[in-house]
Amino acid sequence: MQIQDILFSQGFGTRRICAGLIQQGFVAVGHEIIAEPAMEFIAEGLRFSVQGVEWPYVEKAYLMLHKPAGHECSQKPGMYPSIYTLLPAPIRQRGGGAAAGVQAVGRLDQDTTGLLLLSDDGKFIHRMSSPRHHVPKVYEVTAKHPVDDAQIQKLLTGVVLDDDPKPVRAAACRQTGASQLSLTLTEGKYHQVKRMLAAVGNRVEEVGGLHRSQIGALVLPGDLLPGQWRWLSTDDLQAIAASPAAV
Repeated sequence: MQIQDILFSQGFGTRRICAGLIQQGFVAVGHEIIAEPAMEFIAEGLRFSVQGVEWPYVEKAYLMLHKPAGHECSQKPGMYPSIYTLLPAPIRQRGGGAAAGVQAVGRLDQDTTGLLLLSDDGKFIHRMSSPRHHVPKVYEVTAKHPVDDAQIQKLLTGVVLDDDPKPVRAAACRQTGASQLSLTLTEGKYHQVKRMLAAVGNRVEEVGGLHRSQIGALVLPGDLLPGQWRWLSTDDLQAIAASPAAV
């Protein structure tokens, strides 16, 4: 595969821009500066650098982001900045065209923090987002008022939300503090955690009240700070796909 086509596929701009980066000496493979746009490489497993920043070639992008508060999971945000501004330009431009870049797998509210997955693999996004696959997601909840056993039992048994007569329940729920819960859900309705807490007579604290710590068996790494991202490894992808029973 020509190096200019590799750069284009990885989001470094049009083919003309990619050829220009190469001709200006901004692209290297290993320690060798590449000067010929048509020079060919085996794309799989290739690592290259553009303007001193090293990149791996990935056919499909899979990454995690530690979403900070005050960001919207939207390409066209309203009151708050978009999570996509936290990603480097090549990640946002992969593939080109109207559907360029990675997309968030589901959404977190602007005030919700924690683990967010992004990808440009449509099948992966659908599989992770579809309620039919029951991918477990763990939320750390700080409630406005103290939590009691009756509230926990109601969350486990099921509560009725205002848009669906069918009860929704937590797959798991345990108290972690006087007003704190660890809540596991296997579906993703709009504002589900907040509405479930309201249905049992409590509410999620407005500031710092909701944090997603885990998807499948993948736990948000402690060294991934708010606003930071990283590629998902093969082990990460296997952890995400773990069955609800295993989680």
